[in-house]
Amino acid sequence: MNSSNEKTISKFDKYVTHSYGRYPLAIKKGQGRRCTDESGKDYIDFGSGIGTNSLGYCDEKWADMVCEQVRSLQHCSNYYYTEIQAQFAEKLCEITGYKSVFFGNSGAEANECAIKTARKYSFDKYGKGRHNIITLVNSFHGRTLATLSATGQEVFHNYFFPFVEGFINVEANNTDDLKSKLDDTVCAVMLEYIQGEGGVNALDKEFVDAVYELCSEKDILVIADEVQTGVGRTGKMLAGEHFGKKADITTLAKGIAGGIPMGACLFNEKTCGVLTPSTHGSTFGGNPVACAGGLAVLERIDEDGFLSEVEKKAEFIKTRLLECSEVESVSGIGLMIGITLKSKNAAEVVKKALERGLLLLTAKQKVRLLPPLTISYDELNDGLNILQEILEE
Repeated sequence: MNSSNEKTISKFDKYVTHSYGRYPLAIKKGQGRRCTDESGKDYIDFGSGIGTNSLGYCDEKWADMVCEQVRSLQHCSNYYYTEIQAQFAEKLCEITGYKSVFFGNSGAEANECAIKTARKYSFDKYGKGRHNIITLVNSFHGRTLATLSATGQEVFHNYFFPFVEGFINVEANNTDDLKSKLDDTVCAVMLEYIQGEGGVNALDKEFVDAVYELCSEKDILVIADEVQTGVGRTGKMLAGEHFGKKADITTLAKGIAGGIPMGACLFNEKTCGVLTPSTHGSTFGGNPVACAGGLAVLERIDEDGFLSEVEKKAEFIKTRLLECSEVESVSGIGLMIGITLKSKNAAEVVKKALERGLLLLTAKQKVRLLPPLTISYDELNDGLNILQEILEE
């Protein structure tokens, strides 16, 4: 490791809580789809901050809008109104087709908001006792106590006892299991169309159809956790569009503001009036600077041909990957890609790629790719060449 990186890492490890497993890389700056470490070494980024730097590093128009807002108004209490939050909310609702939105700071917060809204919706209409929320085995919804409890992976259900009650797990793509647990105590079903942290696995369309049909019959809400899949990641504004579905509540975060902390909870006509004054809130939710970043992202995604180009890039990547003898299969939709390997260890592949100037991710036993939506074909070629060399060694 270079001495410049070592100095930063040493100071970091001394003062920052060790709650993450970190790679020995100290990033100093970024531009476009490449970043530079403290020693001056360049990296192609196929991870985009776990899908957060949706326009890459320091996109010029995005940076201009953010800086202009910083110099005008950096924060305002939600006791008051700001034009930039109104503009962002209008654009987000128009582009997604939802009625209203609540702003928070993260995906976990957005999912907390969705959970509270679903329970209040049911309480307002049916009273106590109809509060359970069905989530899927292998799901991931966040690290707060409620969203961790909602997460359908036993590996996360440790240390922090007691967990929040009221969550029931159903096997993904198992309609019979769903039917057996969808009783009169259930107020919502919460799903990811593609289970990101669970291994980049898309749900079967038949199962998604069954969820919506069964929930509609019983006035049970559907919550779509699109924290990772939303905002153009799959080649559509929302991944639900691939399934022909629109949830009663959809949550967004990660790429929504291009790298600034932002979470959003979208409501349809049925759910838009559930939250009333004092029932939910967030000090930093709808922060003007975050909203400026979000507006810049939406304006770019809404450009003619942008999302179709995301889909073309995804097909380009999959075609290249499937030409590699070490690749067993490729999962995911759009620029949310999971790679199952035949013999190599995904974590070791990621470490080798880092040494050669390529940033990758893992998801379970898969190598995961979440490149910036704006990545060029030249950059894709450069990164894929590195990855292919490692896989074929």
